[in-house]
This record gives sequence, C-alpha cells and structure tokens, in this order.
Amino acid sequence: MATPTLSCLRTALITAVLAGCAFGAQAKIEQVRFAVDPTYPPFESKTPQGKLVGFDIDLGNALCQQMQAKCVWVESQFDGMIPALKARKFDAILSDMGITEERLKQIDFTVPLYDTHTQLIARKGSGLLPAAESLKGKTVGVEQGTVQERYARAKWQPHGVTVVPYGDQAQVESDLIAGRLDAVFTDAAQAANGFLKHPQGKDFELAGPIVEDPIIGPGTAIGLRKGDTELKTALDNAFAEIQKNGTFDTLQKRYFATDISVKQ
Repeated sequence: MATPTLSCLRTALITAVLAGCAFGAQAKIEQVRFAVDPTYPPFESKTPQGKLVGFDIDLGNALCQQMQAKCVWVESQFDGMIPALKARKFDAILSDMGITEERLKQIDFTVPLYDTHTQLIARKGSGLLPAAESLKGKTVGVEQGTVQERYARAKWQPHGVTVVPYGDQAQVESDLIAGRLDAVFTDAAQAANGFLKHPQGKDFELAGPIVEDPIIGPGTAIGLRKGDTELKTALDNAFAEIQKNGTFDTLQKRYFATDISVKQ
C-alpha cells in the first residue's frame, strides 16, 4: 500500500475541518426547556384545566417558533430556579426574572426582553408609600427570591419594617386580603393586570411612586447557565426577529395597557 504524501494528508485534514464546520453551521437547537412559576399572572399562571397561560408563555412559544424548536415548560418555585438551572433541570428561566448584579454572578442572561416596574400594593386610602419611614412598624409581603425581597430587606428591614417572604405570589396576595400584611411589594404590571383586576383586589391599589434602584435592575431577560453561548445567541437572534416582525408588540398589547418594551 502506498504511503500518503504530506500534501494528501493536508488535503484530507482541511476537508475534515471544513466538513466539521459545515456540520456545526447546520446544527440547530431542537428543544428549549423553560422554567416557569405559574403563580404570577399575567406573566404565567394556570387555567382551571391545568394549562399554562400568560405573557411569558406566549413569548417563549414565539421564540421557539422562530427558532423552529420545541418548547417544554418546567414548573418551578421562583426562589429555586437558579440552583435548578445550574443543576441542568431545565435550559433557561423565562419567569419575569430581572437582571441584577447578584444574579449575574451565578448565571448569564439574554438581551433584556421587557421592562416593567416595581411598586407597593396597599389597601385603598392607607396612605402607605414605598419608603422606610412610611412602612416602619408595618409588615410587607414579597415573593421569595425576587428583587423585591432583596430591596425590602436591604432598604426597609433595618428601619423597623417586617419583611415576610412567601414561596409564591398567590400566598402573598392571600395574606394581604386576610389582613396579615399591610402591603405587598411586587411587579407593578403583575399587580395591575393580575391581582388588582380580580374581585379580590378591589379594595387595594398601587401605592406611591415606582421604585428604581440598582438592586432592582434594568429589566427582565431569560436566565441561562454560564457559558451557554449557543442558546443565548439563538434566543437573542429569535427575539430580534420577533421584534422586527411585530410579534412582540402584538403579544405585549394583548396583556398590558402600557408599553413594556425596553427603551434604548
């Protein structure tokens, strides 16, 4: 058998490399497993029949459709999502999770998808404001693991405000109605389009101004494992396309009375 020449070996190696590059270029993401906490309407909740619905659900499905990938939804409590993501129980978090410096130490994020605000919910006529001096001696409920919990613990708790974390938003709202809480600190869009629109929210209102702070962060995005650049690129590109073709605008108008798109 003839010994291959150096030129032949080089040609074979180059061919193999090019073939590998071509294969990589054709590779696509077949499936995305999104984590969701279905206690947070209008972003995500369940119908009486057990179907997941909400803005984040529709947004995730639109992204998957753009990517030609299958969407799989994995229910998870919000405060356990980052550890579960790192443990590979799902691929991404799409559950109204804000970008913060603290979270960026543990996970990566896509580009910001939308920007809602943070406000206090209190009983109508209470006069409460989202400030330590107004809330001193009061009890404020938050969903565990949220930026609202971090802010309330850092800014209010040292000044005599009792901050009570709950496993999910439904429990927070239940205790507010029952009078066990004086106020709830939450996403204003969630409150305005969820709790306050329902009969049980008729005695409550958004109280005081919007709270802006680095602890709360610049907006909401999809959480990803560190270094998962393939999925990040795919999701970022898909989001750019659904913005361009009007899908994102259609979805946000379906759920919100105000524009929640990220301002450049």
